[in-house]
Amino acid sequence: MTEPYSRQALVAAAGRILAPAMWLGLLIGISFIEAPLKFTAPGITIPLGLGIGQIVFTAMNIVEIVLFLLLAASCIKRGLDRRFLWMVASLGVVLFTKVVLIRPQLSKRTEAVLAGVESGGSTIHYFYIAADGILLVLLILTMVMGVRRWVLPGR
Repeated sequence: MTEPYSRQALVAAAGRILAPAMWLGLLIGISFIEAPLKFTAPGITIPLGLGIGQIVFTAMNIVEIVLFLLLAASCIKRGLDRRFLWMVASLGVVLFTKVVLIRPQLSKRTEAVLAGVESGGSTIHYFYIAADGILLVLLILTMVMGVRRWVLPGR
């Protein structure tokens, strides 16, 4: 009896499903649950919350980059649907925008607040939230496409 899929194909398919699933969980847990709730905790001041946020979001961005690289590596196999590849490329563009263009500006503002130069509050946060919202949608679509390809290989 022959195996329908090689071990390499199975690992790649798992990467195309698990990497976006873990990334989605990270995004929901940190950006949409932890970050807003942190400031409601008793005794948390704006500077303390921003300091914690800086550490947490730096770690999160590193993990996001690693998960993106794993997802991209799982796409090396030939025969992937162009729509799936475009979805992965779109994830890369949004992640790059978030980490390289938006986040450094937020870090500068955080440093200014921590130094007492600014009082806080910035519209730049809305761009970061929008990028996370776009990532949320793209990750869900990527997982659906990965699962469909796995369940319905001819599609």
